[in-house]
Amino acid sequence: MDAIKLLKTDHKLVKELLTQLEETSERATKKRATLLHEIQVNLKAHTTIEEEIFYPAFKAAGRKDEAKMYFEALEEHRAAEDLVLPDLLNTDPGSVEFSGRAKVLKELIEHHADEEEKEMFKDAKELLSKEELAELGAQMEARKAEVIASFA
Repeated sequence: MDAIKLLKTDHKLVKELLTQLEETSERATKKRATLLHEIQVNLKAHTTIEEEIFYPAFKAAGRKDEAKMYFEALEEHRAAEDLVLPDLLNTDPGSVEFSGRAKVLKELIEHHADEEEKEMFKDAKELLSKEELAELGAQMEARKAEVIASFA
C-alpha cells in the first residue's frame, strides 16, 4: 500500500473511533475506556510513522512551503498527543469533563487529517514518485506493526 493510502486509511479509522467515543454517554465507562485505548494505540502508531518516515521524506523532497507544513503538522501532533490525549487518559470516563476533552481531541484530529489530505498529500503526490510512495508505504507498514506490537 502506498504511503498516502496508508495514512488516509489511518485517518479514517481514528476518526471513526473518535466519533464512536463522542457518541458514548457518561454511563458507558468500559466502552469509553476500550475506545480510548484503541485511539491511543492507533494514534501513536500513526504519528510515529508520519514523524519518522513520511514527514522527513516529504520535507526533503519539497520547498519552503513543504517545510512550513512539516513543522505545523508536528505541532498539531504535539497538541493532540502530548497535551489533550494525556489529559483525556487521566480523566474519569464517567465524567462530563471526559466528554469535553474527547470532543476537543476529535476536533484537533479532524482538522489535522483534513489539512494533510487537502494540502500535504496533494503536494506529496507531485513531489514523490509512485515508486517512492510505495517504498515509504512498505517502511511505514513495518514500523506501524512494531509500534502496535509494543502496546501488547
